[in-house]
Amino acid sequence: MTTNREPLTVGIVGASGYTGGELLRLLLAHPHVTVTQATSEQNIGKPVHQLHPHLRSFEPLRFTSRDALEPVDVLFLAMPHGEAQGQIERYAGLAERIIDLSADFRLRDVVQYAAVYGQDHRSPGWLARFVYGLPELNRAALHDARYASGVGCNATATILALWALVRGGLLRPDQPLMVDIKVGSSEAGRTATAASHHPARSGVVRPFQLTGHRHEAEVRQALADSGEFDIRMAVTSVEMVRGVAVAVHLTLPAGLAERDLWQCYRTAWNDEPFVRVVHDRHSLHRHPEPRLLAGTNYADVGWEYDPETGRAVLLCALDNLGKGAAGSAVQCMNLMCGFEETTGLTFGGFYP
Repeated sequence: MTTNREPLTVGIVGASGYTGGELLRLLLAHPHVTVTQATSEQNIGKPVHQLHPHLRSFEPLRFTSRDALEPVDVLFLAMPHGEAQGQIERYAGLAERIIDLSADFRLRDVVQYAAVYGQDHRSPGWLARFVYGLPELNRAALHDARYASGVGCNATATILALWALVRGGLLRPDQPLMVDIKVGSSEAGRTATAASHHPARSGVVRPFQLTGHRHEAEVRQALADSGEFDIRMAVTSVEMVRGVAVAVHLTLPAGLAERDLWQCYRTAWNDEPFVRVVHDRHSLHRHPEPRLLAGTNYADVGWEYDPETGRAVLLCALDNLGKGAAGSAVQCMNLMCGFEETTGLTFGGFYP
């Protein structure tokens, strides 16, 4: 763990969006880094707090252009999908370590990337250089990494929902894993569309991608060492701003005892700083709930199981802007730079 040194300099490319704002919130309060640059091509010269008003009390910082970027120790790329891959050589020349939050470097296989995203990758040689940035699965690799990819928020929640039973050997790769995902409006990003316009979005329970979600490939890749799992995602927009709630429907062997499932979950998660097991028979909040995780880097996991039939539902909830994006990115930075992994990330949420 490294703490007794000058703060590292950090830049954020694409800091005007919701994910960029969450990165700024976390990094401006981080004790071991100094944010020196935050870019936004549409807001050059404007104070950061004009777009992110919750940051008004922090030291003044103004948006700059990407063309004006100067070298830093760590560079976060928070641009729309498809943009980072075209300029990765330039960005690599500006920083020793890069964490890209887009989908550009999540998949290792160039053929699969083209199949999932419908276009060829513009820097295919870089795919193998990025570590998939989910610390719960790739902590050891991140310690030595110079480049880390972001992880899709829906993929993160799905992987974490499944991992305890994957690791425990209770999931059969030959059965479909039906992943029902409820998401909040911030997942659509800051730029308004016909679908995200408030009168059209408010109050909805709107299925919008029931087959072929691109995050399926991420989940299959992340779990590949344990088997070729059949991941089938269905995503529905619901009335919340922040949050992802995953429920994976599947069949387990009948007759398992509650202690068998607890053993899997405790083995997988007892030593993880940001994954909490929520499985309470009597509490109002007996299952993971996204509202309780807003602004945090925590993911809550749990399950429901019928021993007579073997029917099971595996659960995970998280903040799509936190553990699903900026929080995990800062967690990766902490590992890559030798900081205590939890630094700047221990806010526990609020209630009610």
